Amino acid sequence: MTLHSFAGIHPTVAPSAFIAPGAQIIGAVTIGDDASIWYNCVLRGDVETISVGARSNIQDGSVVHVTTRRWKTEIHDDVLIGHLAMIHGCIIESHGFVGLGSIVMDGCVIESDGMLAAGAMLTPGKRIGRGELWAGRPAKLLRHLSADDIARNRAGAAGYVELAKLHRATTTEPQG
Repeated sequence: MTLHSFAGIHPTVAPSAFIAPGAQIIGAVTIGDDASIWYNCVLRGDVETISVGARSNIQDGSVVHVTTRRWKTEIHDDVLIGHLAMIHGCIIESHGFVGLGSIVMDGCVIESDGMLAAGAMLTPGKRIGRGELWAGRPAKLLRHLSADDIARNRAGAAGYVELAKLHRATTTEPQG
């Protein structure tokens, strides 16, 4: 079972969303149209809410959580979150990008077309501005993204919508 109720609250998943086998969606989680949650992800909305917007993707092995009565997690539309990311009590605006193995901590905001580089750690309360690239541990502004960088990131998110449709059509749960 991929979807789990918690304290009587059930996840809400759009019919067109793709939830990969092995992903675990718990409690107050809402997943929008054509969003994709990939293999072995955990979205645990047990003590606050998690929302995942339309066409956003959370790639393999990522964890999304919240902070009790303080920080919910909002992932807006067309967001790309790389493999093994840790997303915790933050806001990622539409077209935001979180690189492979990155950490986004409580109270952070990644604005539209903002990018956190692979392996970076965005410490509590930091804000990545529109079109900025932050990198490092702790993350700091590295540079402003070019129009080509932004277009490439947006294409990556759109590509995951198509890949999710293919996986949804061809992936089956193991028979036991």
